[in-house]
Amino acid sequence: MERQLFLELPNDLRCIEDTVEFVVSRCSICEVVDRKLRLNFQVSLIEALSNAMIYGNCSDPLKKVRVEVFLHEGLVTAQVTDEGSGFDPGCIPDPTTGRSVRKVSGRGLFLMKTLMDEVHYNDRGNSVKLVLHLSSPEGIRREASA
Repeated sequence: MERQLFLELPNDLRCIEDTVEFVVSRCSICEVVDRKLRLNFQVSLIEALSNAMIYGNCSDPLKKVRVEVFLHEGLVTAQVTDEGSGFDPGCIPDPTTGRSVRKVSGRGLFLMKTLMDEVHYNDRGNSVKLVLHLSSPEGIRREASA
């Protein structure tokens, strides 16, 4: 089974919740996978969309965010692309160490890397690809606990 979703969103944070629910509802396969989608994937997609709208597009209501979701057997990928100039993810400090522990922001990238099996950025830094292996033993171990 293979499914694809292509969405273009206005740069409006109020769209995120409904968009993520729509995407997750189209990806559900079975009860066990559904839990992984509703925890790991959903949280990561919310973070990616929020970052794209707030930081990538600088909250500019004239800009858009593109979401591409691919569901393959045992694998879900989501690519979130904003219209911003991008950033270097390697320059973002680890929020679990040093002075970063006390900062209010900076945990979204950490959450995505922790909850997803793979996280990749394009060279420009304005697009993130989230990969979740639905049937792998490692993916099951990494499933967030309720």
